[in-house]
Amino acid sequence: MEKYGAGSIVVSDYDPNWPILFSQERTRIEQALGAFALAVEHIGSTAVPGLPSKPIIDLLVGVPSLEEARQRCIKPLEAFGYIYMPQYASWIPDELFFRKGPPGPWTHHLHVMEPSHPRWDARLVFRDYLRAHPDVARAYADIKRALATSSKDNIEAYRTGKDVFVAETTAKARAWRALAEDQ
Repeated sequence: MEKYGAGSIVVSDYDPNWPILFSQERTRIEQALGAFALAVEHIGSTAVPGLPSKPIIDLLVGVPSLEEARQRCIKPLEAFGYIYMPQYASWIPDELFFRKGPPGPWTHHLHVMEPSHPRWDARLVFRDYLRAHPDVARAYADIKRALATSSKDNIEAYRTGKDVFVAETTAKARAWRALAEDQ
C-alpha cells in the first residue's frame, strides 16, 4: 500500500487562491525551462472552480521531447524546489513527475510530457468538461470525498477509486468537444 505523505487524505473545499498559486508557479516554471516549455496548463481538481480537492496544484508542462526533458528539466526544476520522482514512471509512463513542498503535505505536482501523448489531451478535456458541467463536477466531488474517507491514508486506493468515473467522463468529454467542433 502506498501511504499518503500527509497522513489521512483530506479533500478541502475549493480555494479561490488556487488559480493564483498556479499562475505564480507557471511563471517560475517558464523561467526555469524557457522556450523548452511549450505550454504550462493547470490541471486536476484545483483547476475547476468550485470543485473540492486535495490542496495540491497540478501542473502539466508540454515539452518537445521527453528524452531531452530528462537532460534539460530535472536540475532547473529542482532549483525551484521540485523533487523528481522517477519511481512513478511505472504508474505514469511517458512523463516525468515531480513534487514540491514539504514531504507530506505536498503543495504542487508537476507532470512533464509531450503534448502529442494521448494523456495530455485526456487531462485537458476532462478539466474543460468539468468546468463546463458543474453537475458532473459535483458528482466527482462526492466520489472524491467518499474515497478520502474510505481510503484514509492509502493514496493508491484513492487514485484508483476514481478511475472508472474519470474514464467514463473523459469519453463523454471527448464526444462533447467533438460535437462542439462540428457546430
